[in-house]
Amino acid sequence: MTTIDQMKDRLTRIRPTSVDIFDDSASHAGHAGVQETGGGHYELSIVSEAFSGKTTLQRHRMIYECLADLMPGKIHALSIQAFAPEE
Repeated sequence: MTTIDQMKDRLTRIRPTSVDIFDDSASHAGHAGVQETGGGHYELSIVSEAFSGKTTLQRHRMIYECLADLMPGKIHALSIQAFAPEE
């Protein structure tokens, strides 16, 4: 299972209606942090009803809780755009 598949699997806990993950690791080849952890750089765009009424910080914390076991090993850096369906 790829890291992206593992991420999507873990994010099902917040019942997303849309999940897009882009692996941007190639843009960061040679970066010191990547060399230390071996983890990749990812961009996440996610939509979930669970984000309704939540602040950006709360949304990010929910995502980090889902992905905690992949960080910092498989995920070195994560850019997040998290939206409620009405946004």
